[in-house]
Amino acid sequence: MIFSPQQLNKAQMDKLSKLLFLLVLLIFINNRIKVVKGDDDFIKKTCKNTQYSDVCISSLKSYPSSSNSDLKGLATIMVNVGMVNASETYAYLSSQSQVISSRNRDTSLKKLYQLCASEYSYANDSLKSSLHELSLEDYDYDYASIHVMGASDYSNACHNAFNRYQCVDYPTLLKVREDGFKHICAVLLGLVDQLYSINKRS
Repeated sequence: MIFSPQQLNKAQMDKLSKLLFLLVLLIFINNRIKVVKGDDDFIKKTCKNTQYSDVCISSLKSYPSSSNSDLKGLATIMVNVGMVNASETYAYLSSQSQVISSRNRDTSLKKLYQLCASEYSYANDSLKSSLHELSLEDYDYDYASIHVMGASDYSNACHNAFNRYQCVDYPTLLKVREDGFKHICAVLLGLVDQLYSINKRS
């Protein structure tokens, strides 16, 4: 088949357009891979400066938005992780109090679980207050930290309540939940401390 000059130019232009499109697409994909890798490195570097780096990394990576977040964004995500944890523990304790109520006439044990459920509800509220502080344009690091420490203390109150009730051992599952929540709070404090350090230098 013989192409006229006009047909040849059009065929060449179509081919060139396709090549340019593929080139732009490859550049975009390559840059995107680099961005994700860079963000992944940023999360690891940031988490390395917290008390529980493994908890920090796994928690943040469970949120897709962390790949595009700055330090303040990562701290905000960690607050949400803590709130979810506290809410789940509250639900667990509330359900346990109902089970005890249906199987056991010992009302004091039911009240113990209800008390612990309340403590984790308060812990959730404390983290909400911390989240509010971080959402402000001129946020206060001290208040944010105080609320996080308060949240962690509420889980202590639950444990102490079981210690006072000597007839029942502290449930293993609740101990695991308590440790997990405290580790999240410790990571969050580390992230807030890093925010404070950056702000102090600027």
